[in-house]
Amino acid sequence: MIRGWINYYAIGDMYRVMMKIDAHLRTRLKVILWKQWRRYHCLRKLGDNHNLTRQASYMKDHNQFVTTEACIVRALSKQRLTNNGLVSCLDYYLIRHKRKFN
Repeated sequence: MIRGWINYYAIGDMYRVMMKIDAHLRTRLKVILWKQWRRYHCLRKLGDNHNLTRQASYMKDHNQFVTTEACIVRALSKQRLTNNGLVSCLDYYLIRHKRKFN
C-alpha cells in the first residue's frame, strides 16, 4: 500500500513527510516486535548486552519509550529490519522521486 501511494505522489516534494512516516512506522513495528520478544532470553538471542537486555525486558509499560532505548535500537536496527524484508518508505520515495525527474 505504501509503495502504491509513493508511486502516485512521487512527483511532489514529500521528503519531510516521508521521514516522519518512516520513523513512525519503524517505531510502531519495533513496539510490536518488542512485545513478541519481551522475554529476557529472547532478547539475548538478538545479541545484546546483559544489563541493557535485562533492563528492557523487565519494563512492562511505556512501549514506545522502551523501543527508543539502546538495547532495542541495536537489536532491531534499520539494517536488520531491511534484511528481514521491510521496505523503507524514505528510501523508496527517494528512488522513485529521482526517476520522475531524470
